[in-house]
Amino acid sequence: MPHPDDQPENTFCGQTRREFFWQTGGAFTSLALAGLLSRDGFLSKQAVAADGVTPFEAAARVGRSHFAPKAKSVIFLFMYGGPSQVDTFDYKPKLYGLDGKTIDIETKGRGGAKNQGRVVGPKWKFKQYGQCGAWVSDLFPHIGSCVDDIAFIKSMYADSPLHGSAMLMMNSGSILSGSPCLGSWVNYGLGSVNENLPGFVVMLDSTGGPISGAKNWSSGYMPATYQGTVIRANGTPILDLDRPEGLSEAAQRRMLDQLGRYNQRHQQPRAQNSELAARIASYELAYRMQRHAPEAVDVASEPAKTQELYGIDESHTEEFGRKCLLARRLVERGVRFVQVYAGGNHNDANWDAHGDLKKNHAYHAARTDKPIAGLLKDLKRRGLLDETLVVWGGEFGRQPTAEYAEGTGRDHNSAGFTMWMAGGGIKGGISVGATDELGNRAVERPFHVKNLHATILQQLGFDCNQLSYFYAGLDRKLVGVEGAEPIPELV
Repeated sequence: MPHPDDQPENTFCGQTRREFFWQTGGAFTSLALAGLLSRDGFLSKQAVAADGVTPFEAAARVGRSHFAPKAKSVIFLFMYGGPSQVDTFDYKPKLYGLDGKTIDIETKGRGGAKNQGRVVGPKWKFKQYGQCGAWVSDLFPHIGSCVDDIAFIKSMYADSPLHGSAMLMMNSGSILSGSPCLGSWVNYGLGSVNENLPGFVVMLDSTGGPISGAKNWSSGYMPATYQGTVIRANGTPILDLDRPEGLSEAAQRRMLDQLGRYNQRHQQPRAQNSELAARIASYELAYRMQRHAPEAVDVASEPAKTQELYGIDESHTEEFGRKCLLARRLVERGVRFVQVYAGGNHNDANWDAHGDLKKNHAYHAARTDKPIAGLLKDLKRRGLLDETLVVWGGEFGRQPTAEYAEGTGRDHNSAGFTMWMAGGGIKGGISVGATDELGNRAVERPFHVKNLHATILQQLGFDCNQLSYFYAGLDRKLVGVEGAEPIPELV
């Protein structure tokens, strides 16, 4: 049977078939179709091509899912700044005895490459938790109670020890800007479940967003409809969403319909402009969200016991607790990818402990420990943990040695660090890989960031080496043209 594109392009009301599909099926309308297909186990195998193939057309060219998904949604808890693995989940008893001693050790961080350094011993004690006996520091007693549901990856490594490029790699698989981030790939592949809410949501720290800002939730070379939507956990969740005072719903509907006709006329000769298509679609999404988003983000409607579970009743955990509870409410309503940042982009507002490690990590762990444990326990008791993949980690870790001549601060370390995953079909109560005896470098089963991405996509039903997007003459992939393999021990 000939391919549809091999047939003559019919016209409809003076438009080509492609133009008609773009205008009537583009943006969120097409994503709704893709979402309906994905619910039945379908996904678009090929990309929305830059030569004018629209999301609607791409959704029509479908095949069966690569395999049955274990997870439906992802919650990525991003500890911005780089938490220290040897002070959190990577127990290295030898470090305690070396505290303050200068040793020969190769490191590379913000301060450049060094061959020698002063050891900073861990500042907290470790103890074993759960039936699996996982070692967890005193920083995270609440998360410690959840270790039997957690898989620790203790041999992660990345390409860059600098925040900007490392953030981009963890979010998009590339140290250079311009690539779609993980949340965009998830929504591109899966489509939308709930057409009244964004498929990809980002919640930032109250002290601000991470370095490079929106590049960390950009859709890159994909249509702008796949980019993340920033939602606030306090106050007005989405700015400028409320209907103007004195404007009725019916009047607003008439206004949007007329605006839509003007916009479609303006868009006709500009069908390649995905930013314009996304802007037009955003009006319709915003209209639907006026009715549905307030209910979705109404954390106050949760029972008092649930709010206490997340630490919303305590001042130091209230902010992050709200975000974690809101993340649960969003995935419960079909949002595919939720990213929650702990840490903003100015001095001591994140996990970037170059000076006083003890003060820095004690503060950030106290803010996040109870809310994260509350999230895991709440998802589990609701039967949502099996279908929700929770990911914890930063853009890299820290070195076992001090950065400066004095103080307890640690420099960046991309050669070996810890991340963990829970739910979504991930095997709990295990640890995979290892760093050396000082926690400096991944030496046993080292896993690149691309392996982490491959594992996330696998749990969502994708072969990371097959999910591609055609752009600039190449089939682009989240894991790069060289490909990657998931971490087999986790599933």
